Amino acid sequence: MRIFDSSREHDTPIDFHTVRKKISESRLPQVGSSSIREIVRLVNEIEQETGQQFIRMEMGVPGLPPAEVGVEAEIQALRRGVASKYPMIEGVRELKEEISRFVKLFLDVDVSPAACVPTVGSMMGSMAAFLTANRNDRYRKGTVFLDPGFPVQKQQCRMLGHEYESIDVYDCRGEKLKDRLESVLAGAAASSILYSNPNNPAWICFTEEELRMIGELSMKYDVIVIEDLAYFGMDYRQDYSLPGSPPFQPSVARYTSHYILLISSSKVFSYAGQRVGMMVMSDVLFNRQYPDLKRYYSSDRFGHAMIYGALYALSSGCSHSAQYALAAMLKAANEGEFNFIRSVKEYERRASLMKRLFTENGFHIVYDRDIDRELADGFYFTFSYPGFSGPELLEEMLYYGISSISLVITGSRRTEGLRACVSQVSPDQMSLLEERLKRFHRDHSG
Repeated sequence: MRIFDSSREHDTPIDFHTVRKKISESRLPQVGSSSIREIVRLVNEIEQETGQQFIRMEMGVPGLPPAEVGVEAEIQALRRGVASKYPMIEGVRELKEEISRFVKLFLDVDVSPAACVPTVGSMMGSMAAFLTANRNDRYRKGTVFLDPGFPVQKQQCRMLGHEYESIDVYDCRGEKLKDRLESVLAGAAASSILYSNPNNPAWICFTEEELRMIGELSMKYDVIVIEDLAYFGMDYRQDYSLPGSPPFQPSVARYTSHYILLISSSKVFSYAGQRVGMMVMSDVLFNRQYPDLKRYYSSDRFGHAMIYGALYALSSGCSHSAQYALAAMLKAANEGEFNFIRSVKEYERRASLMKRLFTENGFHIVYDRDIDRELADGFYFTFSYPGFSGPELLEEMLYYGISSISLVITGSRRTEGLRACVSQVSPDQMSLLEERLKRFHRDHSG
């Protein structure tokens, strides 16, 4: 365990005493194992007190302007007066149709507009998925997470009282993933499997063969796959930007008839503030009857229970004007007028530079390979520093004006690591990041 050297109390980029005071005032049991939003609040308070800017890597906030086609469409919708009207819970017709087209053109998957539903961001989508998928059979347990993953989805399961299991895929790729997942499904009687692809926080990407294995196992054990596509098309090693032309965004939807896709507008369209996302259910799942759903909902049909049970109770619909914004962005992408992948490739450039700055200053990339390929540069990467656990490193780096989150809270077994998000680190901050990393390395390499 590395302990901060008190002899350097007056020689850190961010005032030592202020950071220590704010950590104490936060009353967090262990700063290094705190949630994303708790770290955000703590760093905000340190910045406000010291007047010094942090390198903010803790939260996945888009660092690019929102898609203009969406902004204009939402303005026009507001001027038409939609703000005074409740939206239909299942979504406005234009949006449902464009979601269906988008899934066909960019995933090569057929799904009816009826099974395409807007949500208040993918966070609401996962909550509704748990409320429905994990309640379809009283004899089954909750979710198997293919980790590392987004910490708040596990928090949702805990809130709901749902049991869950975790599989860290770091040493478990290819056939090993199939064997490990099957061993869990055979014994756990799970209701759902959840993962993100590309992955948050490790940025690994499942191969088509791995997705086929997951899909086949979901059919064998009658488990619903919840695929979180928050970073749709952002594996920049392939160009997924051309509608209707291969390669298509990899998806389990081609290998199972029991899937829920969660597609966000926050990252690929930089439309995070309006809290609008998409839930896509397979037509088979949408129409399937689960008698045990009637314990909670008025219908045993999955799609009806999802929309008029879970989504109705959670929010009674998604922002009316934001639905028209999303419909316009999807339509422009579907018709080849808006290359949404090209618009967010800036993250690839930032990640490449930031990873180089870290590794040149004594840090290591934790999740560094995609089986036999080098990991892509994208929205996130993971790092460690010799001699520190993840929680210790997170707290230590606060004195150097760099914030992140620990892999401990993501379900990762790599407890030495932290997750860095590149989106809020602007190009003009790279020299400051380099300066602080050099200072950190100088102070800890002895």
